[in-house]
Amino acid sequence: MTTSSPSSTMRKTALYTAHSQAGAKIVNFAGYEMPIQYPKGIMGEHNQVRNSAGLFDVSHMGHIMIHGEDLVAQFEGLVVADVQEMQENQMKYSLFTNPEGGVIDDLMITRVKGGLYLVVNASRKSVDLAHIQAYLDKSRVEYLSTKSLLALQGPKAAATLAALVPGIDKLKFMHATQAEIKCIKAFITRSGYTGEDGFEIAIDNKDAEAVAQLLLKNSDVSWIGLGARDTLRLEAGLCLYGQDLDETTTPVEADLKWTIGKRRRVEGNFLGEGIIKEQLQKGPQRKRVGIRPEGRHIARGHTDIAGQNGEKIGIVTSGTFSPTLNAPIAMGYVDAKYAEIGAKLNLSIRDQLIPGQITALPFVPYRYYRG
Repeated sequence: MTTSSPSSTMRKTALYTAHSQAGAKIVNFAGYEMPIQYPKGIMGEHNQVRNSAGLFDVSHMGHIMIHGEDLVAQFEGLVVADVQEMQENQMKYSLFTNPEGGVIDDLMITRVKGGLYLVVNASRKSVDLAHIQAYLDKSRVEYLSTKSLLALQGPKAAATLAALVPGIDKLKFMHATQAEIKCIKAFITRSGYTGEDGFEIAIDNKDAEAVAQLLLKNSDVSWIGLGARDTLRLEAGLCLYGQDLDETTTPVEADLKWTIGKRRRVEGNFLGEGIIKEQLQKGPQRKRVGIRPEGRHIARGHTDIAGQNGEKIGIVTSGTFSPTLNAPIAMGYVDAKYAEIGAKLNLSIRDQLIPGQITALPFVPYRYYRG
């Protein structure tokens, strides 16, 4: 996760003051002044989410609503998901692709009455919006600039939210509903970016602090920053756009071919289909893998990966120390012939070759609620 110090040109979410009052360390992330950690620290916050419940401000993410005739068929030209099969209030994780098969962005799609509701990455909001508008010229594309987004994650998230929204604990993973939290209208999805059970709650900016405080009144909940969000998502083997995904990386190379619907694999009709379908049939030249370095050495992004004979076979894209496993973990891309689970490799860390091996993802099992 790349961050830098705040500047006067950065934007703030509606919860900026609340973060400052809670003692957050603020950094620049995707053009926003965002909390990277609180006094509890990244390790403490990480464990809070694994053991109880944590509240994240992810209001820097982009919200886009699309309406129009023949919308689904047109929109499928931009993504690899089977959107036609989605029921109302069902969600899917998908990818915008370019003509070369590369990933423009990864996103969440929710099918709502009369349209599609998208949540896209903060760093790609303007790119995604222009891309959608260029291809969906017959649809009404609306960027929802007045929305905030809270993520409540962890094993006690369902009980916490159900105390305010009775019955919400029965909502299934990757489904959505309209609800009220103490008379405040909210769009709630059972989803998240941690590998834990949890919810994402979209509300108007003016209501963000009130909803956050209602959740934080529960002693099982505390603020969590972007630092712990990064360690949690990496333990879950989830990609971060700009590090693990970019416009030169295809869904197949990223080991995300499961996002390509069965019908879409046959019919195609999405950008880059020729390259992607060829890789589905013949395999990619490189592949994203999980890596466990030996000892306590952390292989950060851009660390070279070498084979047993010292030859360069790939590069690390994300790396951290896993609080749950009490060991370093990483993800990266290696030449496909070296991508077998259990394969030995070497990591170039501080001019040393540190042994490691390829391991299955996720590093820590998911705990999603499927009903």
